Amino acid sequence: MPGAPCLVRGLAGPLSGLVLLTGIAPLLAACGSEAQSPTGATEGTGAGGTGGSGAGGSGTGAGTASTGNGGTGGQAGGTTGTTDTSTTETTTSAPPVLRIIAMGDGGEGNDTQYKVAAAVKSLCDAKGGCDFALYLGDNIYNSGASDPGDSQFQTKFEAPYLDLDFRFYVALGNHDYGGNGAGFEFWKAEAQVEYSAVSMKWTMPERFYFFSTPADAGPAGGPVATFFGLDTNAIMWTGDSDQLAWLQNEIAASPAGWKIGFGHHPYVSNGQHGNAGEYEGIPGIPVTSGKSVKDFMDDGICGKVDIYLSGHDHNRQWLKPTCGTEFIVTGTAAKTTDLVGQGTPTFFETDQKGGFLYIELTPEAFTGTFYDEDGVEEFTRTVPK
Repeated sequence: MPGAPCLVRGLAGPLSGLVLLTGIAPLLAACGSEAQSPTGATEGTGAGGTGGSGAGGSGTGAGTASTGNGGTGGQAGGTTGTTDTSTTETTTSAPPVLRIIAMGDGGEGNDTQYKVAAAVKSLCDAKGGCDFALYLGDNIYNSGASDPGDSQFQTKFEAPYLDLDFRFYVALGNHDYGGNGAGFEFWKAEAQVEYSAVSMKWTMPERFYFFSTPADAGPAGGPVATFFGLDTNAIMWTGDSDQLAWLQNEIAASPAGWKIGFGHHPYVSNGQHGNAGEYEGIPGIPVTSGKSVKDFMDDGICGKVDIYLSGHDHNRQWLKPTCGTEFIVTGTAAKTTDLVGQGTPTFFETDQKGGFLYIELTPEAFTGTFYDEDGVEEFTRTVPK
């Protein structure tokens, strides 16, 4: 797995003050990128899944090729001269594709988690390898880990993903903060941050952070992107104005072509937890309703990142674009819960089996494909840049 020369830490310690380190712009400048403006339409295809529908075809970016002529040379013999001309063709190949797995709510150590992991391995092997995973919170059910030596890291992370040979960039969920999911044992977050120094696979330098490709991960010469990992449980409880200021500053400073957010709690969802601001169908109740998550997303995510990936609801959904950003829920790494029809328009949704999202990212396109725990392709959609 690659090193992390540009990995940037966000905040030191749970719910403590902001520690801003080096800005993102000089780090990503070394990747040789310039920001690209998004284009309009998106396309997708899909079939199956409860309540699911798909539309349109799919597309991916393509490389260019050029040809050139070789030089000429002379050859003399006696009083007669001849000249041979040779032609050399030069081909410029397309940039490498960045291959990513996104899934959340996996920290069970159960049969479904192992089955999903096996499907991920089979797919990544068929694709020639995956570069990393975005792991979307609720990493250790049911009440998080007590310290970095907690045996649950072995039984609920290392063992199920033993055969996966890429790094996981990890976000915190409400269960990781203890209290059987109530998320009020704030000190437990630090155990997961500290576990980064123990594991070769688990990566969480702080409660929230960003990393960049290709500087930190992915193939050399691959698409230039910045990924922002959020601590949405802290946002649930306090609004976390320090985290918001950090996010706004780093997004504004980033020259990356793609800006992608990932965290545990969704902005919109048709699952049982539902939409931020109305979580559990209870608007107006502090903390429980998720109003602080909605406010944070309105100010820090909407129209400012291209894609936001989350879990929390244990189903797979690709919501229709809201507020200038694409929202995807993929919280089925170890379990499923029912979709309950919150009324938010989707391109696709299913609650039938465990599964994951596979992403191929190029400078020109984000293509996401949902797979179930058996490795069956369910839906694909391409978002052009």
